[in-house]
Amino acid sequence: MRLVALITLVILNSAFGFGQTAEFFVDKPLHKFPKTQEGAQLKHTFTVTNKGTTPLIISSYEVACTCTKVTLPPPIPPGQTGTITVEFDTNGKYYQQDRTIILHTNTKKKVERLRFKVFVVPSKE
Repeated sequence: MRLVALITLVILNSAFGFGQTAEFFVDKPLHKFPKTQEGAQLKHTFTVTNKGTTPLIISSYEVACTCTKVTLPPPIPPGQTGTITVEFDTNGKYYQQDRTIILHTNTKKKVERLRFKVFVVPSKE
């Protein structure tokens, strides 16, 4: 009888533990900068809301090149917002730029994405 009670307790505890997750939400995950002259330093801040039941932790990020810098927020409590700032250096970048920021999180998906686009006019044109 004790074994059945113990197994039931373990199963219920696991079910409640698995149901608690952070949930990443961004109203506009794609930002479009206006046409920009090469050499400009662009900056945009995304507002992230945690719609989950545990703190949202964004542990790291990946970008295609060192021209993109990302500032991550501290853990975001349930129901609260935080900001992710993205800076893009257009030096040496030409024409249409479409960049994705891959975020490593503690959400169910484990990976979230933000994106920005900009048309960079070469300085010699």
